[in-house]
Amino acid sequence: MIDPETTDVEMTAAERKPGGFDPALRRLAIVVVLGAIMTILDTTITNVAVNTLGRAFGTSLSTIQWVLTGYTLALSMSIPLSGWAIARFGAKTMWITSLLLFIGGSVLCGLAWDVTSLVGFRLLQGFGAGMIMPIGQTMLARAAGPDRMGRVMSVVSIPAMLAPVLGPVVGGLILDHLSWRWMFYVNVPFCLIAVVAAIRLLPADAIRDRGSRLDVLGLLLLSPGLGALVYGTSEVGQGVALTDARVLAGVLGGVALVAAYLVHAARKGRAALVDTRLLRNRNFAAVNGVLFAYVGALFALMALVPLYFQVVVGDTPLKSGLMMAPLGLGAMVTMPFSGRLTDRISPRLLVFCSLPVVLLGMLGLTQVDADTGRVPLIALMFAIGLGHGMMMPAAMGSSYRTLDRSEISSATTTVNVGMRVASSFGVAALLVLLQRNVEQELPGVRGSVAAVAEAGPPARVASLLSAAFTHTFWWALVIAAVALVPAALMQGRARPAPGRRPAEEAAGTVHSGH
Repeated sequence: MIDPETTDVEMTAAERKPGGFDPALRRLAIVVVLGAIMTILDTTITNVAVNTLGRAFGTSLSTIQWVLTGYTLALSMSIPLSGWAIARFGAKTMWITSLLLFIGGSVLCGLAWDVTSLVGFRLLQGFGAGMIMPIGQTMLARAAGPDRMGRVMSVVSIPAMLAPVLGPVVGGLILDHLSWRWMFYVNVPFCLIAVVAAIRLLPADAIRDRGSRLDVLGLLLLSPGLGALVYGTSEVGQGVALTDARVLAGVLGGVALVAAYLVHAARKGRAALVDTRLLRNRNFAAVNGVLFAYVGALFALMALVPLYFQVVVGDTPLKSGLMMAPLGLGAMVTMPFSGRLTDRISPRLLVFCSLPVVLLGMLGLTQVDADTGRVPLIALMFAIGLGHGMMMPAAMGSSYRTLDRSEISSATTTVNVGMRVASSFGVAALLVLLQRNVEQELPGVRGSVAAVAEAGPPARVASLLSAAFTHTFWWALVIAAVALVPAALMQGRARPAPGRRPAEEAAGTVHSGH
């Protein structure tokens, strides 16, 4: 039986250019970026609209938070389905289907008549969005082969980096000039262009495994487990106490379900929803360790820095969101070079060159105070972006180098699940630490704006709050530095693992099952 996971976006040897992007790969990269950027943008575009939506629907902020949480929950729960869906229905079919689900959810969100309908439609929107990035990464990784893996991962990193930075900015601009409904309608034209591009530019799904069976038990364990973990950590990130029943139920229940899935997957083997045996590959496990620590620290930083500008400096949500732009600009400078370098030299060397740049930028943030001007802070964020733009393509590209082509879709799912959990845990952990630091600096303050305002003269409060943030930045630095440990175990120069063939050589391989 022909391997069901052989790429649906195949290129012949005559079409493939080892030294660069050939037309087929360039078209695929354009399709992936067009489809992914708006779905990632929607993870943060509503962050600045909590108060606006609360007033529009006449409901509490805790209820409105489900507009944010519901999207990330559905997104997290649908990611594990992507590997099976690609094998069963084909990458192009599932890519277009996921985009159409996202478009439909976006339209319905814009038409929502109450908060219940809005949250429900955000779940539909998030379900479609969750499969888009894994499917896009899978298509690119299969088409590129190991000699261009770094460059295609730098393409994937563009929406992954820019969308979270631009989300609050775009959301703020829309709320300043248009109805909140346009935060959802804005997705429609961009995603329709992505659908048309996919129909016109991607070849048909030539190979599908119609006999591929969904691992139903695995789905019932892993998807709710991830959803519970994300819910519990999201509640912590919104200020709910660690001892709260909702947090404990979410985190402990999620850990139990994921642990049960790991036992199930070990028995199921390759037929499991996500093949956890891939973590026996030293390089793949090391890269996932690097990404877990690094992504957790970076996403926490992306939550803390805008909050710093709002709480300490007194900026509006729009202005605080704009302060994240230097990070994205720095990444744009180095990402193209990093992709090419990853394909030529050791990805491990690039990680050890780029991660210290990020750590130095984080170290600078630990030294700021209430009197620090904007220029030094902009420079620090730009420096972090420079390091990030080198770091992510190197790590992501390295993750596939020692894997067979048939393992790529499962590997992509594993990487995306890990990064989703890491980002949730990182943000929750750092916000809890920030809350504790605020309470230490301002005894009696429990985090409310009113309590902070009554704590003393504005200059004194700003100084103490700044100290609370810098103490928290130290923890972000420590978490990011932990990534250096698994980085030492990454593969050096690109070479396939013993007994494995690079993706290019594995095309057309025959297997006996899914």
